[in-house]
Amino acid sequence: HNRALVGEVAELEHKARRQDVLVDDETIAAFYAERIPPEVHTLAAFERWRKEAEAREPGLLQLTREYLMRHGAAQVTEELFPTTISMAGAMLPLKYRFAPGDPLDGVTVTVPLALLNQLDAARLSWLVPGMIRDKVGAYLKALPKALRNRLIPVPEVVTAFLTRTVSGVAPLDAALRAYLEDRLGDVVAAQALDAVELPAHLRFNVRVVDAGGTELAAGRDLKELRAKLGEAAQLSFAAAGPVFEKKGLRTWEFGDLPPTLTTMRNGARLTGYPALIDDATSVSLALFDTPEAAERSTRAGVIRLVRLQQKDALARYEKGAPGFAQTALQLKATVATPTLLADVIEGVVDRAFIGDDPLPRSERAFADQVKRARTRLPAVAEGAFRLLAAIADAHFALSQRLASAPQAHTRIAAELRAERDLLVHPGFFSETPWAQLHHLPRYLVALERRFLRHAERPERDAHHAAQIAAWRKRYEERAEREKAAGRASPELEAFRWLLEELKVSLFAQELRTPFPVSQKRVEKAWNALPK
Repeated sequence: HNRALVGEVAELEHKARRQDVLVDDETIAAFYAERIPPEVHTLAAFERWRKEAEAREPGLLQLTREYLMRHGAAQVTEELFPTTISMAGAMLPLKYRFAPGDPLDGVTVTVPLALLNQLDAARLSWLVPGMIRDKVGAYLKALPKALRNRLIPVPEVVTAFLTRTVSGVAPLDAALRAYLEDRLGDVVAAQALDAVELPAHLRFNVRVVDAGGTELAAGRDLKELRAKLGEAAQLSFAAAGPVFEKKGLRTWEFGDLPPTLTTMRNGARLTGYPALIDDATSVSLALFDTPEAAERSTRAGVIRLVRLQQKDALARYEKGAPGFAQTALQLKATVATPTLLADVIEGVVDRAFIGDDPLPRSERAFADQVKRARTRLPAVAEGAFRLLAAIADAHFALSQRLASAPQAHTRIAAELRAERDLLVHPGFFSETPWAQLHHLPRYLVALERRFLRHAERPERDAHHAAQIAAWRKRYEERAEREKAAGRASPELEAFRWLLEELKVSLFAQELRTPFPVSQKRVEKAWNALPK
């Protein structure tokens, strides 16, 4: 009883992050000294005395919560400091520790490997109710002084933010950024949050364990954990989930494809996402642990099934359209002809067979999709090969210009070749979003115009080039993080093409952009990316 009670009060200290709740060892020793006679100084004598004493007064040696606590801890409630958190269909245990500098300082959530990819990062950013005020306050206090002076008194600002905002819906920093923008009317002020480094204890420590409870990894960066264990988590999830596998499918012969499939496993609810997998000559059914991965895989699987249905219709494009030979010749130094043709066909079937349509999830919906695909295929294919010819013309003109660059311009020529190759390379046609393919000729012409003009105002060219390079570096670093974590946000993809429009705006304004573009707009778009 006493040992358990001391543990409970010590746990209150960890939750409240203060060491003045539990009385010291001397006070506990004094409790026993007041009750045990001085002549009792051996274990045998103590046991004889204890039996008699407890027969007369059963609770004589039992400590009480009030005795063990120096002061009340009314603010430490189960509601504010829960012992579990419901997430990914399971109740995940929470453990609190007050030990600044220790790797376990703060609150640790233990998650089975199979559920790692299903954790809600936005919700985790809000910690637990009892710690969220400290986290918001830390954000505000870390802002530059000029901004802090507009957000006082801090406790009242924290209260106003928490009262107005629904927790766990958006990531905490995004919600706070939106609140500051509204309160201050200043986007730049809100962006200052990005530079804040929070103390470790104000971020969840995520502890990943295998089926036997052995720790596999732990850390406070969920993206890094997923990059390290995400693939293993998917395999573990598939093994733990319900059996949902069929292979060698060449027609839609498996009934409906539900968006989710839920089962109970060892007392925990597992929610999986059924998907089709493209196996080149057929498709298979499998269960994924995230809806994003299931969506990407199913899109490829549906296209494969439609291709099998439309094999004869596709055959007419297997050698290309009229004029393809000339187009392939212009691009031969960059993309081998067979690779180019296969790439164009990939782009065509993606656009014609699915395009912007929702994915079919029943045999009837699939049959309707096949009919639409058959109708759209000729127009999409003709448009694709015509667009490819325009891209090849612009690429060839730019390449010829760079190849004839004088010795004095070798640096700029090398830089522009690198930028050209980011636009046109093996696989570019199917990898580039359909809407952006139409802009590739303009982007390539803009590179040529920059080459022709860079010598007129070299300082201005170098200044703009440095800005573009800085943005490109930031984009590539974030893209690598997303790739490692198995993510591909559409917002980041859109940002990548925004940079191409910025280059047009800076180096070839006469080519015009479809919407206003500036450094300020690029900065705003970057800060609007999901965290």
